[in-house]
Amino acid sequence: MNLLSDPTNRRWLAWGALATVFLLVNLHRLSTGVLSEQLTVDFETTAAQLGTLHASFFLIYAVIQIPTGVLADRVGPRYVGTAGGVVLSVGAIGFALSSSYLTAFLSRALIGLGSGVIFVSILRFCANWYRADEFATMTGLTASVAGLGAILATTPLAVAVGTVGWRSTILGLAAVGLGAAGAVYILARSSPADAGLEPIDGVPEQPSISLTETWQNLRLLAKDRVQWLLSIVFFAGNGALLTLLGLWGIPYLVVVYGVDTTTASYYTLLGSVGMLVGPPVIGWVSDRIARRRLPMAIGLGCFAIALSVIPVFGQPPLYLVAVSYFCCGLLAGAAMLSLSIVKERYPASASGVATATVNTAGFVGATVLPAVMGLALDQYQTGETIDGTVAYTEFGYRIAFGILAGAVAIAFLCSLWLLFAEQRTDTPTVATADAE
Repeated sequence: MNLLSDPTNRRWLAWGALATVFLLVNLHRLSTGVLSEQLTVDFETTAAQLGTLHASFFLIYAVIQIPTGVLADRVGPRYVGTAGGVVLSVGAIGFALSSSYLTAFLSRALIGLGSGVIFVSILRFCANWYRADEFATMTGLTASVAGLGAILATTPLAVAVGTVGWRSTILGLAAVGLGAAGAVYILARSSPADAGLEPIDGVPEQPSISLTETWQNLRLLAKDRVQWLLSIVFFAGNGALLTLLGLWGIPYLVVVYGVDTTTASYYTLLGSVGMLVGPPVIGWVSDRIARRRLPMAIGLGCFAIALSVIPVFGQPPLYLVAVSYFCCGLLAGAAMLSLSIVKERYPASASGVATATVNTAGFVGATVLPAVMGLALDQYQTGETIDGTVAYTEFGYRIAFGILAGAVAIAFLCSLWLLFAEQRTDTPTVATADAE
């Protein structure tokens, strides 16, 4: 009982339960690349349909980000996190049992609906249970959980699917999700006081924000040019990485190089390792030099170059593909600096909704880019299948990956605009802490 009655121990148990659900979120959202062969065969999909099936998760995920921020503030992480875990697990069960493309599409959208509330719930929980000087550490640990989920969505998932089949694997994940949701309900509370525990020294009270104040902040954000530029950056950076690791990175290797899915997953595993390492390292560098926009611009420029390897060479040596995938995961951390910039640009009362707004753009990117790549690939079908994967020409993949590289190149141009443009305040309520 000491674990539950001591607030310091209790918070780690509750965070662990929430983090377990978040691990599953990232595993589900990046699983389509490994499952692409089976999904193509079972549901007889075209590339555009597969891209849309993959994107259905991100579409609903993006739509609910801002409402979730309001809900977590008003209801608390216990109920929002529990509901999210249950909903995503029910969606996973439906996806595993799907007999048609439509059912699979709706089930994956349901997974996205449940998943979309978890990250915000974790941040809200940490704000009420950890000191201000611990919050960045907890955010970094939570990001590491996302990276771990991305790693599990590569080779480990491919091995599990090869051993017991994709449907049984997804059902197993659903069972874990339901158990984790139950743990969140038992352990998580809005604050130590809400759990009937003594307060934790130095942990601030987080006041609720009214709906009127939230609406006013959204109006300010809609008029803020810097917010739109940052949203383009995260749209391209987050969208490109999740498209590469979550969908088209594996079929490209299977078709163009003739490797099996498990072998191809080793390369996206490298990208996930880069994703695990890159964001905290780039964030640490940004903190050390006390600048956001310079490392963001440099990182995005390198990200665009890394993505250009495939459209430029078509079939480069596999070691170069490995380097490219790893660098894409590593350098995506540059796009994540957009979240820090917008948070610091606005006062504390608006930082949550400001971050949610830019975060929404990142998952709109993860919705749009896979489908656009699929539409492009459908123009270059060969009429053959390789290990159940529809085959497209090497030139088709060059065009499709060129779309990703072009999107990140546009984000790089936006970052240059932010870096070199004269800094000015568009509204009197915008904070100036971001000035460089």
